[in-house]
Amino acid sequence: MTSTEFRVESDHPISGRLLPVSDSQQYSIGDHPLAVAMAEESDTKPSGREIRVVHVPTGEVVFRKSASTCPESSDEF
Repeated sequence: MTSTEFRVESDHPISGRLLPVSDSQQYSIGDHPLAVAMAEESDTKPSGREIRVVHVPTGEVVFRKSASTCPESSDEF
């Protein structure tokens, strides 16, 4: 396995406490569970945009954190 087996990426800058540097749009990770954890714990600027984990050799998206959606109305106050 190479050090660039997986890529955490977004169309927007990514920030998070598990990332080595904030505000990049992609990070190369050698481990699948670590890449997914980093994507799950991260957010984008602006907040709520999609973050993906891509298996670099195949180009397959193996994890997708979809954009956040807020309900338009709620019965709970």
